[in-house]
Formats: sequence, structure tokens, C-alpha cells
Amino acid sequence: MSSSTEALARLATERVDHRFKGLPPDADGLTVAELAAQRRNLFTDGFATPVLALSAERLEHNLKLMETYATRHGLAFAPHGKTSMAPQLFRRQIEHGAWGITLAVPHQVRVARAFGVERIFLANELVDAPALRWIAAELAADPDFRLVCYVDSVRGVELMDAALRGSVRPVDVVVELGAGEGARTGVRTEAECAAVADAVAAVPTLRLVGVAGYEGEVPRADPERVHAWLRRLVALAVDFDKAGRFADADEIIVSAGGSAWFDAVADVLTEIPELSLPVLKLLRSGAYVSHDDVHYRRLTPFNRVPEEGALEPAFRLWAQIVSRPSPEQAFANAGKRDAAYDLDLPVVRVVRRGEAEHPAAGIEVTALSDQHLWLRTGPEANLEVGDWIGLGLSHPCTSFDKWQLIPLAEADGTVVDYIRTFF
Repeated sequence: MSSSTEALARLATERVDHRFKGLPPDADGLTVAELAAQRRNLFTDGFATPVLALSAERLEHNLKLMETYATRHGLAFAPHGKTSMAPQLFRRQIEHGAWGITLAVPHQVRVARAFGVERIFLANELVDAPALRWIAAELAADPDFRLVCYVDSVRGVELMDAALRGSVRPVDVVVELGAGEGARTGVRTEAECAAVADAVAAVPTLRLVGVAGYEGEVPRADPERVHAWLRRLVALAVDFDKAGRFADADEIIVSAGGSAWFDAVADVLTEIPELSLPVLKLLRSGAYVSHDDVHYRRLTPFNRVPEEGALEPAFRLWAQIVSRPSPEQAFANAGKRDAAYDLDLPVVRVVRRGEAEHPAAGIEVTALSDQHLWLRTGPEANLEVGDWIGLGLSHPCTSFDKWQLIPLAEADGTVVDYIRTFF
């Protein structure tokens, strides 16, 4: 058994207790594997509200769809793992063809390494000396481990070099091209990109292997502006190659891709001309794994190109109506501690009373308190104290981080596994 398989197997030996929200109180003391083997029903076998569930069927659909999409467009795929921070999902993404996993901060890299991830794209600047020394030790200890990270300043290169002096293997870096004035990180001009690349070439601890960025930060993003920025990124790679800046690399990485514009990434990366080395066209979209029911449901590129397929929202947060103070108002027992709310409020999709479900007509979420969901109810709302409501959530990145152990449930409510997260 490989070390990564062993690490994942150990997750199943963890004991269920008060740390994990929503799980049946009478499951305390069972291991995760023992509880999963019982195949309890989410609705009838002791789960307590609020409880977040991940759809087994929809998760598998989304994994297959993005695998097919990347293959069809000739893209390598390193989905952003900070969306879920769930090693079980890392494994499934890699099994579905992912080149590796994208992460954002050193802690996330440590989690991925603890579960045997061999290829990591760190889509961020890294100038923390202890973290860099730890990465150097990982690279020295494991010849199969590969890490690529951003650089966007000469000063950053200097700090990385100082921390990595004496390391056995250089750290692979890509110059991050900023998405425009006022955007997030990244070098703002091509001349400054060249200066950063020169700084990398001047030190033995780093190796320049490509260029990258994030098109989701393009100011006033629309198809024209996003395509224009992506063509700047490709042109930067071409210019660097002509100047011999990738002479020490084995391949040239050109990477972009959030969850709102990956169709544009696919369009433009297919335009990359032949370069002096093989090109790794690396897409990094991560929210697809659970998708969402509000924000990315509106923005997904599959809405613009429907013949490519459609992602399915895989999360459902179940809460219970605890108060119905007037015909126009109701309250459920889920709040900011349970539901993502940074982009959009949750949406009520279904009402469950006993074993029967009916549509959530005339019910609107208007606000979240710490532990209460505020609902406005119209005359057509069929809602009583004690009913369960199934909520669609926005923004997977801030849904996963509120739940440490998430039931993976089939359509009839049978829970077949539990997904462990590490935030």
C-alpha cells in the first residue's frame, strides 16, 4: 500500500464525536468507516440539523465532465484544491486525470503532501522563509515531488533565494502577469516581467519554467477583456521563449483558469504557437467539484457554451424551521457558521415534511445571523415549524471550510461516505 493510500485509509479510522456538526449523536465513538458501513439515511437515521451533504451522483458527474472538457481542449488540469481542502477529493480529481492540485498557501501544501500529492501548483507568491525551507526539504527527500509557484517581484526573488540557499533542488517558478491596474497580485508590465525573469536567472535556487495568472481578476471582466489579457499572457510566454529564458526548463508552463472564464482560457491556450519546448497548458478551475447553486450557476462557462455539458450543484444544506412568528416570516436553525454568504445568500430549493418533499414556493432567504436563517414567506409558502428545508449554496470555497466531516449522500439520502476537510 502506498503512503498516500495509507494516509487516506487513516481518515476512516478517526472517531466520530462532538467535533463534527450534524452527525448522529448516537454515532459517537464509531470510526468513520464503521459509520459509513451502516449506510444511514440522512433524513431518517439520526442526523441533526443543520447538516451539509454532498451529492454522490452530482460529484461524480462534475468530476467526469471536467475530465472530458480538459481532454477535449488539450489542457492539463490542476484544480484549485483550496476550494475543498479535502484529500479524498484530491485523490478522486487525480484519478479523473488531473495533472496535480493547485493550492494557495504553505499550510495547504503541507496537507496535500501529507496525503501523497506529487504535483502542486502554488498559485501565490511565497516569501516565507520557514515554508520555503520546508519545501526545499520535501524536494530533496522525494525526487518525484514537483512544486511550481508564482513570482511577481525582484524583491520576492531575493527573499526566496536567501531562504533556499544550500537547497538540493531549485524551486520551479512562473512569472505571474497581473490582470490589470488595480487587480490583485502579479507584475503589471511586460518590462517588469522581464526584470523578474532576469532576477530568477541570476540565482541558483530558482528555475523559470513558465508564466501564469488569474483571468478572474481582470477589471470589468467581459469576454473581450478576458481574451485580451489571456493573449498578453501567451505573448509573454512566446517572448520569453524567444529570449531563451526557459533554457533550463523541461517544458514551458502557461497557466490560468478560475471557474468563471475557463472557456476563454481554453480558447486562447489552443492558440499557443510551437515553442522551443513542449508546452503544458495548465487549467486551474476548482469550484467545479461541487459547483454551486447561485454564483457559479450564473457564471459557469457552460452557460455560454451549452454543448460542452453542464455542471450540477452538488451541495445541499439541510436546516429545520424553528420559528414561524407570522405568516410573512420564518426562521431556520442555520446561519453564518454553516452557510456560505460572502457572494450570495443561500436559496431554498425544497421543503421536506416527514418523508415527503414539496417545492419551496414563496420562500426567500433575506438574511443570515450567526445561527439563524431569516426567511420571507408569501401566501403560497407551505411551511411549518419542524419542516426541513434544503438550501442551495453559493461559493464552494466558503462552504467546505465550515464543515470538517461532510456526508456523501446518494439521491435517496443513503450516506455512503464522509469527506474530511482540513482548513
